[in-house]
Amino acid sequence: MPTAGSVLATPGAPPPAKPSHGRRSRREARLAWYLITPAFCLLAAIIGYPLIKAVYLSLFSDTIGEAPQFIGLGNYRAALTGDVSADFWAAVRVTTLFSVFTLVLEVVIGTAMALVMHRAFRGRGLVRASVLVPWAIPTALTSVLWRWMLQPDGIVNHLIGKTVLWTGSEWPAKWAIIIADTWKTAPFLALLVLAGLQLIPDELHEAAKVDGAGAWRRFRSITLPLLMPALMVAVLFRLLDVLRIYDLPQILTGGANGTTTLSMLVVQASVEQTKFGYGSALSTLTFLLIFVVALLFVRFIGTSLLPAEEGKES
Repeated sequence: MPTAGSVLATPGAPPPAKPSHGRRSRREARLAWYLITPAFCLLAAIIGYPLIKAVYLSLFSDTIGEAPQFIGLGNYRAALTGDVSADFWAAVRVTTLFSVFTLVLEVVIGTAMALVMHRAFRGRGLVRASVLVPWAIPTALTSVLWRWMLQPDGIVNHLIGKTVLWTGSEWPAKWAIIIADTWKTAPFLALLVLAGLQLIPDELHEAAKVDGAGAWRRFRSITLPLLMPALMVAVLFRLLDVLRIYDLPQILTGGANGTTTLSMLVVQASVEQTKFGYGSALSTLTFLLIFVVALLFVRFIGTSLLPAEEGKES
């Protein structure tokens, strides 16, 4: 009688059945959903519920001593076109101003710091550790520190040789916030850029040196293009962070002299004025603004940094 081994070895016998590619893909997809479901549930509890609650409260009035009345989009109309719309649009302008100036300064300073830390020299580890000290300091302490330094008799005025009321007039107060925020968060951007620099092969720079390319040409043609993905991720993180800036300007200036940001306006309406409906509408508008900015950033800037497809299957 033929044995099992002889049957398997018989020419023309069908090969053993293997799981199809489609079945394996469905199994992997189910496993992926099982793994990410806990994260989705956690995000729904932490982010989804407060967002839905804020949208719900924004649809009701802020009557004192009476039950809130449903007014639909009344709070949104008041914020955008009503009597108090000037405060909202002023906060939008201030937040945009802080975002643009701090991002530009942090990209330039952070990239320069990363390039220095990337070079090989004695004491590089000490330099890297000292650069991260401002980022490690809590924002509240940073605000108090800079408020002391920016006093009329503080060290900043002593160094520049003139008396400037940094928190007592409009533009100096804005620049005080920009400088303090840049000092604190530029090391964070430098850390992300440094990680991107370490992924660039040294052979590319060596080959460019052999071809006669100078330092600026190597930076412009090799370093910067290869660094753009890491740099754009860092910019996106900082952009989302600065659009909701609150604690630093709140402690440094208290919103005086035209330094009230969107987050500060939300807290003022919700906590100080106890206008929960209007404050919820402001928080929802702030969320929509940040969401739209992040979406546009990823859509029009982030996708241009993705590598193009090498080819397509026919």
